[in-house]
Amino acid sequence: MLRRKPFAGAIALVLASLWASPALADPCEGPLPAKQASFTGVVRYVGDGDGLCVGPAGRPDRWVEVRLGDFDAPELHERGGPEAKRQLERLVLGRMIVCRAGRRTYDRVVGQLLRAQGAAEGGRGWQP
Repeated sequence: MLRRKPFAGAIALVLASLWASPALADPCEGPLPAKQASFTGVVRYVGDGDGLCVGPAGRPDRWVEVRLGDFDAPELHERGGPEAKRQLERLVLGRMIVCRAGRRTYDRVVGQLLRAQGAAEGGRGWQP
């Protein structure tokens, strides 16, 4: 009969808890509105410093993913990224906003929101 080592189970448990879990995808699943269409909704989710979801409570299947137009916040993994997300959350989370669908980037509707608040730019693709 094999004798189990007590530390082997503990080590496996620690390693499993340290294993990186995959990033959660944005919960926005609603269809994008037609170009130039206006739509309103409550901000239900902020994904990063320049992306959010609007729609009815408890209905991610109807949440529209919005990418802020002409504003590029640092990515979450970049310096300033987590603060950019917190800044956008403080500004809009739980509030009703009006959007106008414009050009599309990364399959998201584009609108403008943060520059007037003095938020720092500098994400992927940003040029001064």
